[in-house]
Amino acid sequence: MTPLELTALIFGSMLFFMAIRFPIAISMFLAGAIGYVYQAGLPPFLNFVNTQTFARFAGYDLSVIPLFILMGNFATKGGISKALFSFAATVMGRFKGGLSMASLLACAAFGAISGSSVATAATITGVALPEMKRHGYSGRLATGTLAAGGTLGIQLPPSVVLVIYAILTEQNISKLFAAAVIPGIIAMVGYMLAVAIYVRVVPGQAPDVDTAPEPMTWEKVFGVLPILVIFVSVFGGIYGGLFTPTEGAAVGAALTLLTGVLKREMSWDKFIDCFMGTATSAALIFLIFVGADLMNAALAMTQVPNQLASVVGSWGLPPLAVIGAILLFYVLLGAVMDEMSMLLLTIPIFFPMVMALDFGMAKDLVAIWFGIMVLMTVGFGLVAPPVGLNVYIVNGLAKDVPMSESYKGVMPFLISDVLRTLLFLFFPIVPLWLVQYVG
Repeated sequence: MTPLELTALIFGSMLFFMAIRFPIAISMFLAGAIGYVYQAGLPPFLNFVNTQTFARFAGYDLSVIPLFILMGNFATKGGISKALFSFAATVMGRFKGGLSMASLLACAAFGAISGSSVATAATITGVALPEMKRHGYSGRLATGTLAAGGTLGIQLPPSVVLVIYAILTEQNISKLFAAAVIPGIIAMVGYMLAVAIYVRVVPGQAPDVDTAPEPMTWEKVFGVLPILVIFVSVFGGIYGGLFTPTEGAAVGAALTLLTGVLKREMSWDKFIDCFMGTATSAALIFLIFVGADLMNAALAMTQVPNQLASVVGSWGLPPLAVIGAILLFYVLLGAVMDEMSMLLLTIPIFFPMVMALDFGMAKDLVAIWFGIMVLMTVGFGLVAPPVGLNVYIVNGLAKDVPMSESYKGVMPFLISDVLRTLLFLFFPIVPLWLVQYVG
C-alpha cells in the first residue's frame, strides 16, 4: 500500500466510524490505531499509547483548560447572564433592533468570562429569547442573533479554542489572547451593524423603537460590576505579570464562584453540577487529544504531511492563497466536525506548512495571526449550514421556530463573518496590533 493510499485509509476509517455514530475521540483513535499497527506492528503501537498518553497528560499547561471551563460553568450557574442582559437591554433599547443588539453585547460580555461558545449561546438564549418574543421580534432574527452571538464566546479571550491552539503550537497564550481582543470587538460591532441593516432592509423582523424604554438604575449598573472586576482581575493580572494564564484561570474561577455565592444563585447542587460539567467537558477534550495524537502519529509515519507541504511549496502559490485554501477547508470540515476535533486533527499538519511560507513578518507573529484566522473560521462553522452546532442549540430552546428560519436568521451574520475574515487575511496588523505591547 502506498503512503497516499494508507493516508486515505486512515481518513476513510475515521469518517466511517463517525458515520456509524462512534464518538469523535474514539473514531480518531481507532483510525490512528489501524494506520499505526499496519506500519509499525502491535508492540510499538502499545508502547506508543502508553508513553504518549502519560506525556500528554503530565504537562502542567493542560490544567488551564479545565480551569477556564470551570470558570465558565460558575458564570453559567451563578446568575450573571440576567444582570448582563438587563443592563445591555437598557443601553440598546432605544434603537430599532435594540434587544438583538443587547443580546450580542450580553454574549460578548458573558463570553469574556466563559470562553465557551455553547455555554454562551445556551445561557444568553435562556434570558434573552423570552424578552425578544415578548417585544415582537421574529423567531428568525431572535434565534439567528443568539446563535451568532454565541460564537463571541470563543472569539474573545479566554477562548478555550485559543488555549488548545497555543498548546498544540507551543505559542504564548497571553499573546494569543491579546491578538483576539480587537478581532472579537470587531466581530461584536459587525454583528450589531448586521442587525441594524437587516431590520431596516427586511420589514417585520423587529418592532419599532421602544418609546418608553426601561430606565437605567444603580441596581443594573452594580449588577454588571462583578463581570468587570473578574475580567480586569484575570487579564490585568496576566498582562501585568502577577500570575500566569493558568493561575489567572484559577483566580477567575474563584472570583466567578464568589460572585455566584454573593448573588445567592450558587446552591450546593449547582456547585456540584459545575464540577461535574467541568469534569465531563475536560475528559472529552483530553480523550480527543489522545485520539488526535495517535492519528497524527500514524499520518506522520506515512510522510504524506511533509510531502504535502513540499508539494504545496513547489507550486509557487502566493502565501495568502494557501491560507485562503486552508480556511476554506476548515469551513467544509466544520460541516462534519466540532471545533476541538478539527484543531487537534489538522493543526499538526497545517501549522508546519504555514510556518514554511514567507509572509514578510516574524515567524512568531505568523503563528499568532494564523491562530486568529483559524479561530474566525471555527466560529463560522458553528453557525453555517448544514450543521451549525449553535443553531441547533438555540433552535432547540426556541421550540416554535422552524430550523429553516433559524438558518435564514444567521445569514446576515455569516456575511459579516466573511467580510471580517477577509479584513484580517489582507491586513494582519489589525489582530496583531495589541501583541506588540505584550512582553
